[in-house]
Amino acid sequence: MDRINELVDILNEANYNYYVLDNPTITDQEYDKYLRELIDLEREYPEYIKDDSPTQRVGGEVSEGFSKHRHKIPMISLSNVFNEEEIRDFDRKIKKEGVNPEYVCELKIDGLGVSLSYENGKLITASTRGDGIVGEDITSNVKTIKSVPLSLKKPVTIEVRGEIYMPKKVLSELNKRREIDGLPLFQNCRNAAAGSIRQLDSKIVAERRLDTFIYHLPNPLDYNIKTHFEALEFMKELGFKTNSESMLVSDINGILDFIKSRGEKRKSLSYDIDGVVIKVNDIKTQSELGNTAKYPKWATAYKFPAEEVLTKLTDIIFTVGRTGAVTPNAMLEPVIVAGSTISRATLHNEDYVISKGLMIGDIVSIRKAGDVIPEVVEVKLDRRTGEEKSFIMASKCPICGSELKKYDDIVGSFCVNEHCPARKIESLCHYVSRNAMNIDGLGERIIEDFYNYGFIKSYSDIYKLGDIREKLIRLEGFGDKSVDNLLEAIENSKQNGLERLINAIGINGVGTKTAKVLAVKFKTLESLMNASYDELVAIQDIGDILSTSIVNYFKDEKNIQEINDLIELGVNTKYESSHIEEDERVSGKRFVITGSFDFITRDEIKRMIEDRGGNTSSSVSSKTDVVIVGDEPGKKYDDALRFGITIWRESELKEFIDE
Repeated sequence: MDRINELVDILNEANYNYYVLDNPTITDQEYDKYLRELIDLEREYPEYIKDDSPTQRVGGEVSEGFSKHRHKIPMISLSNVFNEEEIRDFDRKIKKEGVNPEYVCELKIDGLGVSLSYENGKLITASTRGDGIVGEDITSNVKTIKSVPLSLKKPVTIEVRGEIYMPKKVLSELNKRREIDGLPLFQNCRNAAAGSIRQLDSKIVAERRLDTFIYHLPNPLDYNIKTHFEALEFMKELGFKTNSESMLVSDINGILDFIKSRGEKRKSLSYDIDGVVIKVNDIKTQSELGNTAKYPKWATAYKFPAEEVLTKLTDIIFTVGRTGAVTPNAMLEPVIVAGSTISRATLHNEDYVISKGLMIGDIVSIRKAGDVIPEVVEVKLDRRTGEEKSFIMASKCPICGSELKKYDDIVGSFCVNEHCPARKIESLCHYVSRNAMNIDGLGERIIEDFYNYGFIKSYSDIYKLGDIREKLIRLEGFGDKSVDNLLEAIENSKQNGLERLINAIGINGVGTKTAKVLAVKFKTLESLMNASYDELVAIQDIGDILSTSIVNYFKDEKNIQEINDLIELGVNTKYESSHIEEDERVSGKRFVITGSFDFITRDEIKRMIEDRGGNTSSSVSSKTDVVIVGDEPGKKYDDALRFGITIWRESELKEFIDE
């Protein structure tokens, strides 16, 4: 027993020096020798195995799932700032409270939050953030992380928070092995860490070699700690791994200098960061400043600008949309941008390609700004070799070979063949899409397969798939349960609101917003079908071109027949008001949404605004009333600042949603 205790102390100290202090004190050979001796002794005397023995880190426990864990102190998230002016505004708000603060600047580690609880110095539970109130118990997996102490250097009862991450080197090695094994590669360190920590087999987690930084003590006053910087030192003394880059600064200039220097250092770090966290140092001041409903007022997170990378434009190909619009698309040498592998980006139309001066073979910069759609930013002219090829716009449809047509009042080239398979497939994909009839289980690949099999040639054919259930079950990748789930989703879609159906049937120029306006105005599809040009053009935001498009759509006998078939099959054609009262904060105002949100989609935000009397737009102008800003907002956010437009960040948006 004495020798087991001695070996555990030797190995734990070696682990601490290696994984926390980055200062190895014994060789790998010595470590392995001690570990083998400990394993042999524990095998012979299992009654003497200690909870904090390094042999307990190897994993092997297989869980059926993760149980819930309620945090004693909520794990609240931070507000975000994106530029120098917003950082100065954060500083001004704090000083307005009569405070002249010191700040602690820390690197914002790109991983996933974790809470660690200890009783008398022994690790009891580890849990995820979850919704901030309730997370998931991941104790068995966290025990495999060697920088997490199983026992502290002092027998204290304590809870600390930090970040689990995967080092860049580990990700690289892991992806090399996965490539050899024919497995999909992890896109980035954050996704790899999150996917690893949620493995049900802790042995797999142990193999992923995750790491941690601990950065927050929720109740420092209980330990007579007066500042956040003291709390970092206290947690380090207990044996936790803290980040050596954290710095105490005296004013706003210190914050800006820290952000600049760490931004320049970002790529050379052994781990990913996506920003800098700024915290008021004095704990008493933190308490006095307090929190909003969602965020602490004494801390914020500066997010680095969207990543921009270089790659090669290998080709420009053409695709056909449901309206017949032929779109050039950039084919790129695959490159990871903001955590996603990008090999393709839309180039919108011929004029766009010409304005960018693109040639096939160019080195171009790519980014994913506020929108998730990748875009080509610019050509790197100094990288041209003379072997690049000029862009030539297609003159014929790449699918059916029909001559393309251009219109005086519409940008772009169009395939006018109504029987073009590409147009048919795209229109069917649009019909079942999330913002239209929202039929889960009918993705693009399945729609294309069903079209080629002859199962679906029109919208109404979707509702007849139940007649060929046995054929569907025999298809590869299908079975009784999946087919029944699909048929149930199709049946449920019949009850959708009229606005979804109007959007789905593919009237040129009519999207979700216009469809809602038409549904509210005409109440039934029959009334809309009989609407005159004068009735339509009199509606706000529906001009001459759109009115003509709607009238022409309902003049087409094939469209009328298709609608009659849908009605006969039981698809709802009446508008049912949601009875949502208008909200004075949005009613009559024009909103623009930019960036991404973890807790809600942009389409859901749009619906909430429009249901309450507001309007949404895709671009910022002097007529815009409010810009709602999420992560990586891009140019629209800059425009909002330039025009002096009211900005709703995540806190204002959540407050609006909650109320």
